[in-house]
Amino acid sequence: METEYEQLLALTRELCHDVLAPRVAQAEEAGEFPRDVFRALGDAGRLSLPYPERWGGGAVPYEVYLRVLEELGATWSSVAVGVSVHVLSCFGLAQFGTDEQRDRWLPDMLSGRLLGAYCLSESHAGSDPAAMLTSAQRAGGQWVLNGTKAWVTHGGQADFYQVMAKTGATEVSCFLVPGEAPGLGFDAPERKMGLMGSTTASVRFEDVRVDEDRLLGVPGQGLKIALTGLDSGRLGIAAAATGLASRALADAVTYAKERETFGRPIIEHQGLAFLLADMDAAVESARQLTRSAARRRDNGQRFTREAAIAKLVATDNAMRVTTDAVQVLGGAGYTRDFPVERYMREAKVMQIFEGTNQIQRMIVARDL
Repeated sequence: METEYEQLLALTRELCHDVLAPRVAQAEEAGEFPRDVFRALGDAGRLSLPYPERWGGGAVPYEVYLRVLEELGATWSSVAVGVSVHVLSCFGLAQFGTDEQRDRWLPDMLSGRLLGAYCLSESHAGSDPAAMLTSAQRAGGQWVLNGTKAWVTHGGQADFYQVMAKTGATEVSCFLVPGEAPGLGFDAPERKMGLMGSTTASVRFEDVRVDEDRLLGVPGQGLKIALTGLDSGRLGIAAAATGLASRALADAVTYAKERETFGRPIIEHQGLAFLLADMDAAVESARQLTRSAARRRDNGQRFTREAAIAKLVATDNAMRVTTDAVQVLGGAGYTRDFPVERYMREAKVMQIFEGTNQIQRMIVARDL
């Protein structure tokens, strides 16, 4: 990898050590949303990495961006997921907007001055987005949105929302809705088992009016924008999950070298050593699958299948590795005195969002 990218990763590790690590335990325990951390990441250019320099992006290969996400995920999962969601929320404008739209909104989005959220799923239409009920109708030179989106990361915290809504019986379109739009409302944040530092809430649209130029692409292009974006977004989740798993492995190895039974460190017992070896293999296989898919994206090759494989393998492996990390620590791992129990809770949702792993298997099976 080029020297400039190695420097980018080294500086990211410093940022994680100096800014993220001191905050993570307290914020996760209290359920605090770290908006200031996202501002710091924006100031450091970490919210814009895969996008063009013309609008303030870093213009780095997607593989490099994923390596940055992995570093963030190894320190604070809520933030890594939040960065991935923000980058996904910029995708519709960056890839399907006009230059006029990009010039107007994208610089503030990529700088982190505006934080994004992605509104696709509904309570009855998670894995089947075409079944959504949220609608947008033209009225007096504007679009009027009505409906409710569920499980929205940064719901109530974001400054803009990329929203998919029906503009016809079978037609879905994509809109960029400002966070201060009248009629935009938010339910109480979900009471989750993990990712406490990431606000997740339903977003309600009650006669929310946006100007015509808030339509991204053309009417009826919404599902294409959504599904194309999710191919890239799933790689972001795979990278975040790999970072989480790598931290769980590191904590387990450290504990196994320090904890002694029968007169020697427990890592010297073959049964435990083999378990740690399997954990290491799971982390590395996820890492290489994710980076391989990213290289296909960087080379302009189709990567839908590879992204699905990377997402399901990386998140399944993260669930297994974090669970095994709790096992390595034994009773201590089951207490909140050690963070591995939090890692296990955080890993679970990664098998669910941005397409459950059952959906990923469907995508792969269709390509056989």
